Amino acid sequence: MPTHTRIRMFNTRETYPNQSLDNDLCQAVKAGNTVYLRGQVGTDFNGKLIGLGDPRAQAEQAMKNVQQLLQEAGSDLSHIVKTTTYITDPRFREAVYQETGKWLKGVFPISTGLVVAGLGQPEWLMEIDVIAVIPDTVAGEAR
Repeated sequence: MPTHTRIRMFNTRETYPNQSLDNDLCQAVKAGNTVYLRGQVGTDFNGKLIGLGDPRAQAEQAMKNVQQLLQEAGSDLSHIVKTTTYITDPRFREAVYQETGKWLKGVFPISTGLVVAGLGQPEWLMEIDVIAVIPDTVAGEAR
């Protein structure tokens, strides 16, 4: 019996055509009542970058992805317990954190922020990594 569920599996051959990669990955893993999300960027699930050069717009798309993935895993934004946010320039911090903060208002996760030299693609200005839980009850039903 599997110990975890993979959500939105993909191969990097299709998602990174500009690189010579062939890795099997997924967007999220549900293990017990914990959901681990792959770092989300400003690219939608069809591979289209939203917000070229705009860290706030990329953060908005990343949070849309987070919301969708958590929903598919049986959780939601209110059950996020940890975020790690990566930005490629310290000047992007305010725009990125203002945008992600809108989505996480009232959630109070633990959070780590890092400034990094670069991300997986040069156009990506930010990335957010999320861990959430699945509540014991969903819509009043016991799990």
